[in-house]
Amino acid sequence: MSDFLTAALYKFVDLPDFAHMQAPLQAFCEAHDVRGTLLLATEGINGTIAGPPAGVRAVLAHLRTDPRLANLEHKEAVCSKAPFYRMKVRLKREIVTLGVEGINPNRMAGQYVKPQDWNALISDPDVVLIDTRNDYEVAIGSFEGAINPATTSFSELPNWVKKEMGPDGRLQERNGKKPKVAMFCTGGIRCEKSTAFMRTQGFEEVYHLEGGILKYLETVPQAQSSWRGECFVFDERVSVDHQLQPGHYELCRSCRDPVSAQDKLSPLYVEGVSCPGCHDKTSEAQKEGFRERQRQIAFSQKRHERHIGAKRPGTAPAQAGSQEAPEPQNANQASQSTPE
Repeated sequence: MSDFLTAALYKFVDLPDFAHMQAPLQAFCEAHDVRGTLLLATEGINGTIAGPPAGVRAVLAHLRTDPRLANLEHKEAVCSKAPFYRMKVRLKREIVTLGVEGINPNRMAGQYVKPQDWNALISDPDVVLIDTRNDYEVAIGSFEGAINPATTSFSELPNWVKKEMGPDGRLQERNGKKPKVAMFCTGGIRCEKSTAFMRTQGFEEVYHLEGGILKYLETVPQAQSSWRGECFVFDERVSVDHQLQPGHYELCRSCRDPVSAQDKLSPLYVEGVSCPGCHDKTSEAQKEGFRERQRQIAFSQKRHERHIGAKRPGTAPAQAGSQEAPEPQNANQASQSTPE
């Protein structure tokens, strides 16, 4: 197979029976040779899948047979290399973890802004532009003028917001009124939830980029773009450029952060073991474990076998509560097999 179709999707919708959806959905994906991760929770569905185009479209059609998901939207990309090794359908408390009770994007999210209207909004000097993604994502690309909260997980954002609402903060009231805020993320799910949170904090003029960065890159010509750099994605492509083609970064298999060609020139970079960002954060015992894993990968490649994603007999579907997030909880435990 020469090409793989990747589909990123999410929808905030009430799914009280989400646990019963897990096993049939896992089986359907596997039957169509589709891999990736789908997260299910009472608040909806989130995930990215990839495989043969016919298989991916069959899964999307299957999901939309549920009336609650009939208008489920997705974004597509084509790549020549399989971006995922396994299929996982996970049960979660939230489809993107903010950790704040009572946030319902269906009823509380901010105003959508179309990609073609985004530049005009963020050029307004009265608008506070916030990148809701994690620090390692922001490091390789963001919108010009965006604030980087320097979070290592989405659940850290509420505390950052509250701090910035204080004296001398960038979100403090101006002339007795809270500022206008524009928020963005990779595909839209984090900024949709974060704008709902902002409204609970009394912000009235809150906007978010419809379809996220990926839709913006797809829609806005590069010559007119306010985007700078590449966009981190949660699969084996690691990043994409403005044409949504695989970028110039690889993944450190230790900390799961993006690694540039310059990083790989560092003496602290050892393939599969460490990079300049994590070398001093892991013990020698951990490094030895990574070295052994890398030896096993090399051995499997030499024998033309799959090391990652090989299905073992009797493997059961992922159970509720297993740790897998649509966005990494921190740089050292991130799983890149899911979108944000």
